[in-house]
Amino acid sequence: MDVQVDRRTFLAAVGVGAIEAMSPEDRAEELEHYMMHELDESVTPKLDGEESALIDLEQQAARPPRGTGNLFMPREDAFEPMPRNPTLEDFFRLRFAPATHVLQSAQHALETGQPESTIIACLLHDVVLNLIKVDHGWWGAQLVEPYVDEKVTWGIRYHAALRFYPDDSVGYEYPELYNRIFGEDYVPEPYIREQYDFARQHPWYMEARMITVNDTYGFQEGVRPELDQFIDIIGRNFKQPKEGLGYDNSPVAHMWRTIASPNKPL
Repeated sequence: MDVQVDRRTFLAAVGVGAIEAMSPEDRAEELEHYMMHELDESVTPKLDGEESALIDLEQQAARPPRGTGNLFMPREDAFEPMPRNPTLEDFFRLRFAPATHVLQSAQHALETGQPESTIIACLLHDVVLNLIKVDHGWWGAQLVEPYVDEKVTWGIRYHAALRFYPDDSVGYEYPELYNRIFGEDYVPEPYIREQYDFARQHPWYMEARMITVNDTYGFQEGVRPELDQFIDIIGRNFKQPKEGLGYDNSPVAHMWRTIASPNKPL
């Protein structure tokens, strides 16, 4: 990971009191989300001082719960309208952008010759953070389940638990940042350990493990991958409904509609 995290800056941004009230799992989640935010901020055009100050005041005045997705955070402009039959590409460009972290993860998988199933899993593994952050592996798997291979869904679901456990066979180490920020005594909650133990014995274990491997390469400062390089891979591995995402009457259509129109009151 290249993103540099200053402990004092991180604690100031989140709040020492809030950190102390969190479980170890929540702290680890908050750190990853903070790093992704910093990475996206580094590729987003900067506002002038007055605009930035106004937005800061608005955010301080009404801060949503930490588990709220990025689309529900205070913003200075209106959402661009989605097309009539929105595709995954439309969501990436109009709702998930800049999506730097997942693009970097998928680019690493692509450049190292990994299979397309891994590349598409890396591209999709964290997009649900725009909707919700709590237990994002499970929510993320549910979001894409009707449209990708079952192994891709499985990998996305269990990567959330596997990130806390090393695997020397593929060179995956426990993130050093977790030790630096929270100390070396972090113990995942019991349900995380149970999910890891289950996944470790599953025939598809490596589907999830490779997401975590590529995940660690998704925090590179100054690297700005383009979605265009993945369009053909999306076409071969994502079953785009002709009605458009959110309008195909699938069990998760409501989730895509919410991402498309997060400001609807009902």
